[in-house]
Amino acid sequence: MADPEIHHETQPINQIAIDYTPEACTHCPESNSITLTYDHRGGARWRSTTRFLYGTFSSLIQCPKGNTSGLNFNMYLSSLEGDKSQDEIDFEFLGKDKSIVQTNFYASGTGNREEIHDLGFDCSDAFHEYVIKWCPNFIEWLIDGKLVRKVEKREGMGFPEKPMFLYASIWDASSIGEATWTGPYIGCDAPYVCLYKDICVPSGTAVECSCDS
Repeated sequence: MADPEIHHETQPINQIAIDYTPEACTHCPESNSITLTYDHRGGARWRSTTRFLYGTFSSLIQCPKGNTSGLNFNMYLSSLEGDKSQDEIDFEFLGKDKSIVQTNFYASGTGNREEIHDLGFDCSDAFHEYVIKWCPNFIEWLIDGKLVRKVEKREGMGFPEKPMFLYASIWDASSIGEATWTGPYIGCDAPYVCLYKDICVPSGTAVECSCDS
């Protein structure tokens, strides 16, 4: 296995695909920024155009302002969104409380590895850096350069090993767990805008494949 450190070199994301509601997603390659909006049209989701096998993924993110109860906004890796056997690594913001973030990972469709982290700030007040480092034998989640979680691969434990896209979305998750996860959707401050900038993906580890393979 190659030294995981070689995968920590990154490059700006140049192209994205928009999975739904393209009019609610704005991408500016020149400034390396993406805007997602949730309003009467619903939310939107973007992803990288290629999968990557291991590496470092990062973005500065400023979450939506106002009463965001019910909404989920995020940055995550997935082998294919909607695939029941997907691998996945998550940063998820839960709209009912913008002082926390949830991390999680899936292997072959099995998750239930959620952890909640106190941010020490309101994620909508300013941009903060969120980083996922994914290597063959460990995953690290970092916020503003501080390690908040590390998972090491162990024998008998499911671990993400499939090439994955970088994704981000904003959506109404209030139907999950009878609104216990993200809270009930209120919508009094719509439209809700989630801002991403300085988005970076691994350099030299892209795996060319179609999104439906």
